[in-house]
Parts: sequence; C-alpha cells; structure tokens
Amino acid sequence: MRAIIQEQYGGPEVLTLGERPDPKVAPGEVLIRVKAAGVNPVDWKLGAGYLDAMMETQFPITPGWDVSGVVEAVGLDVYDYAVGDEVIGYVRKDWVQNGTYAELVAANVRLIARKPAALDWTEAAGLPLAGLTAYQCLDRVRVGEGETVLVHAAAGGVGAFATQLAVLRGARVIGTASERNHDFLRELGAEPVSYGEGLVERVRSLVPNGVDAVVDCVGGESIDASREVLSDFSRLVSVVDPRAEELGGATMWVRPNAADLTELARRADAGELRVFVDRVLPLEQAAEAWRLSMEGRTRGKIVLSVA
Repeated sequence: MRAIIQEQYGGPEVLTLGERPDPKVAPGEVLIRVKAAGVNPVDWKLGAGYLDAMMETQFPITPGWDVSGVVEAVGLDVYDYAVGDEVIGYVRKDWVQNGTYAELVAANVRLIARKPAALDWTEAAGLPLAGLTAYQCLDRVRVGEGETVLVHAAAGGVGAFATQLAVLRGARVIGTASERNHDFLRELGAEPVSYGEGLVERVRSLVPNGVDAVVDCVGGESIDASREVLSDFSRLVSVVDPRAEELGGATMWVRPNAADLTELARRADAGELRVFVDRVLPLEQAAEAWRLSMEGRTRGKIVLSVA
C-alpha cells in the first residue's frame, strides 16, 4: 500500500511517500480502505518527538489517527461490521507506528463508528479526534443548560466543535478568536471576543459575574485570563497547557470511545453538528499539511484525501 513514512523524529521534511506492507487484521479488528485522513496538531508533535516520554514509537512510522473509509476485511470475532460498511475512527493504538496516512489501516472496533451519511469523506475524517476532544472536554467541566462557557480558540478544530456542542447543551458560549473569525463564531452561536491585551475586560463586559466553565485550546495567556473570569477552577480544562492542573482544573487527553463517536455521528446526521474543513490536500502533500497545521491559523480542519 501507499503510505506516508517517517524514519526518524523531525518536522515536515522527514515525511516521504512510499510503500509499506498491507496491515494484518487481528481478532476484533477491521481493515479500512482509507478515503481521507484528518490532520491534527498531535500528529506533528508526535513526529517531532515532543511526546517521546509518554508514547511508545516504533520506526518507521506512518502518522495519523483520524480516518474515514470503507471496511475491506474483518478479523475474527467481528460481528458488528461487514465488508462495505462506511466508517470513521479515532485510530489511536497502544504504540505509534501504523497510522492513517495510508491507503489501508487496521482498527479495533472499539475505535470506530459508522460514518455519518450527511458528511462527505473529508468532513467525516475531520470529525473523530477533534470532535471527541470537544465532547469529552465539555463533560469534564460539566457544561449544562443555562450556563456560560468560555472557549479559547473557538474557531479552531477542537474549538469549533466545543462551541457547537455547548450550544446544543443550552449553554451560552463566549469564544475567543481573531477578528477575521468573529462572523464565523456568530454563525456557530457564539459571542466572539478578540485575543490579546484587554481580554479579561472584554469578557467581563459580556459576563460581569464571570463564566461557569472554560475550555482552553491555546494555553499561556489564555490560562492566565481564565483565572480572572472563572471562580471554580475545577471547571477549567485545557487541551494544551498542563498549568490548568496547577489551578485545580484538568489537562485533557482525548480517549477513544465508540459510543461518544457514534453520538457525534448522530448529531452530524441530524444536521446539528457541522464539520468545517479548511483545506484538503492529497496524501503526497502531507508535509505541507503539517506546515499549515503548525502555523495555527486554520479555521476548522486540515484533511488528506487518500482515495
């Protein structure tokens, strides 16, 4: 099969397109013919070696955890999926080696769900990791109806999902973003505020008594600002900055969960959850996809088209 191959830690320059053996399909797994693979910041962070202390890596590796595709074969004891089924998955395995930037990937059924019919292949590939992260973040900080949640980087991959899902829970959403994304946030149902100096005052002008919960996708100064507008620090969750834990909050590392992924797919099919794809690139341009992701300026998701 064709796949992106990485022989050593490094940046986009270490990614090459080559041939790798077709994956073996273990009991409880399905073989997926990949249509599209989502690109996430964790892909290039792993590739650079930033997470070496916590993630087992076996080179050569094929990056990627997000996938949409068609079941091509099923392993022993798989009764809930059949050849031809259209699926999505957050295919995070116990070690980093055989990822989704490839024509084929094997995935345990615990990691996948049926593809939403309302989404095309590229949209579907952008849903799993970021959607699950947002969904589980809101659960972690217990966002409910009538509450106000502050989402930092609300126009990004995770932030756009967190904004939509919080609105679906009946929450009021204040979203931080650059000026160019303010109209976009209004479309999602959020009240936009700009980053930078004066952020606390801008949030307080909208919510004088502060917010009930914070979902942070930026870190740094956003954590500092959150301290000024949130009274219960246990309701602060960050996907990037461990200082949230020092304040009594949490750092979120998303967990594969087929039930959660199925719920996200249901929401998408119901027209309640949209996936915003900023850029679609062919598989052979994976390095460029990483460069774009590293710039941190995308609205929504970057996706690789494989088939």
